[in-house]
This record gives sequence, structure tokens and C-alpha cells, in this order.
Amino acid sequence: MELKDYLVGDVRDSVRYIEKMSRGGLSKMPPLIITCAITGGLHGKEANPNLPEEPKEQVQSAYDAYNAGASMVHIHRRNPENPMQMSWKWEEFAEVNAMMRAKCPDLIINNTCLGGRLVDEQAGTVGDRMLASIKARPEVASLDIHCFCEDMPMKARKAPLFGRDENGILKFHYVLSPEDARYAAKEMVDNDIKPELEMFDIADVKYLQMLIRHDILKGPYWVSMLFNGNGTIPTPDMMLAATRALPAESLLNVIGIGAAQFPMLAMAMILGHHVRVGLEDNVFYAPHELAQSNAQMVERVVRLARELGRPVATPEQARQMMGLGAPRAY
Repeated sequence: MELKDYLVGDVRDSVRYIEKMSRGGLSKMPPLIITCAITGGLHGKEANPNLPEEPKEQVQSAYDAYNAGASMVHIHRRNPENPMQMSWKWEEFAEVNAMMRAKCPDLIINNTCLGGRLVDEQAGTVGDRMLASIKARPEVASLDIHCFCEDMPMKARKAPLFGRDENGILKFHYVLSPEDARYAAKEMVDNDIKPELEMFDIADVKYLQMLIRHDILKGPYWVSMLFNGNGTIPTPDMMLAATRALPAESLLNVIGIGAAQFPMLAMAMILGHHVRVGLEDNVFYAPHELAQSNAQMVERVVRLARELGRPVATPEQARQMMGLGAPRAY
């Protein structure tokens, strides 16, 4: 299999883009890598009862998304003692990774990592580095290269759910220092994990440039950018700005939050980039209509890609484009 002209530096080259578009539309674009973020670490079944929280639910949901066309799954393992919270035990991530691999032989396994710290303004303290998944050795792990403060409204979890009895506000105040970014990225690389650089704003490219300058990252760089929600504004201008600002040896994965999800993903497909869907990013399929499953979201993306003429990547093609090796055994 031979893949050419698939990096950001290639797809933003106007001459190459025109040549491809004029001769084959999107059929000449690189195969579309689809990631499914099945759970997330914030909202749960109180937001959509179809969101998988338990490991067996997560594995089945990932398997269905994989069969629908996803090449990669992004996993937040939930705390078994309180499923409204994310687990910070690497052993629990390792357990679900092994279950995923047994069910999905070549699916790319991506664990959340974060990498930064949470700030408690009332106590005046800064927490420890959040690196729970690294020892679980996922093939890819997300590193949030951003600093942000969000006060997130959270719904009560009514019986039989548990963990939060009343509506509340989650103060998610996150900081990533340059030192913490370098430490987390190096830990990933040393454990043969490809860092996923999650950008929330165009200025976050400075972290990526720093990690390249310190010779920590190996290309191609896998960069995800959030649009809407706690990400950047969901406009064509911002996606084009990211396309222009990223290092040439990058792959851009677009994450659309909430109602902006599918418009942003359609734009990404047309520009030659890659996409993430799933109940972490949007619990609705349409206005006032809850999504039935993660697979339903993947099926929609696949259908849209086919209607536009963009080929969908197999896990093998996704691994080749991202510079990953054979599926990791667990």
C-alpha cells in the first residue's frame, strides 16, 4: 500500500489541492481516519443513557464503532467506585485496553492522559501531574496542550445512577506548564506511545513547536483541535488558520463539540483532514434527539464521507499514516 500527499503540508498546498480536486474531487484525498471518543471524563448516563460507563459497555461500544468504520477509539476509563469520575489508576486503563484488543484485533487504542494539573482556587493549591494511563501503554495518548478555566454545569445522577445527587458546577481549572508538557510527552515517547496533541486554540501550536524544538516528538505529529464548547470558535476561518499554522509534518484531527460537531467534521473532510466523533463530544444526534450509540455517530460520518467521495481509512492505513507499528498486544 502506498500513501502520498497526506500531511498537513501537502493538503494546504493550493497547487496540489487544486490538482486533486479538479481531477477526482475528494476521492484523491488521503483516507479519512475516524476516531470514536466513546465515553469522556465528564458527563455520563445522566446526559445520555446510551453513553457507556462500565468496561464491558465500553468494549461493546468500541467494537460496534470499529465495525461501523472507526480506526481508533479514545478511552476514558471511569472510576468503578464512582462512575461519574474518571479513573486515575493505570491498572484499570490496562484492563480495558486488554479487553478492547481481544475484541478488536487491529483497532488503534488511544487513552486519555491530560498531562497537566488541576488548580483549586479556594484552597490555593495545584494538583499533581495527571498521567494515569501512561503505564497502561496505549498506542496513542492525549496530551491537552492548553491552559483553561471552565465552570461546567453537571446534571444530577438519579437512581439507579449514583455519584452526584444534585445538579452542580464542576470547576475544571487546568494548567499545563512547559515543563509538564515536556515531561508528559517524553514519558509517552519513552513508553512507545504516540502523543496526541490536543489543541483548544490556535495559539496552542506554541506547545507543539516547543516539543519539536526540544527533539521530543517524532513525526508525523498527530494533532487534534477542538471546535466549539471549551475549544476554539467553530468557524471556517479557524480551521483554515490551523491548517496554515501547523508544522508541515502534521496530521490534523478535527473534534467538533455539541451542535457544531458534524458541520466541523464535514469541513475537515473537504480540507483533507481527519475526524473524531462520539458521545464524549456530543450526546445528541439531532436537535432534541439523543444519539442511540457511538456506532450511530460513526455510521453518519462514514455515510457523509462516501457521499462526498472521501475514502475511509482502514486501521492498517491509519497506522501507516500515523507512523504506528503493528497492533500492540496486551
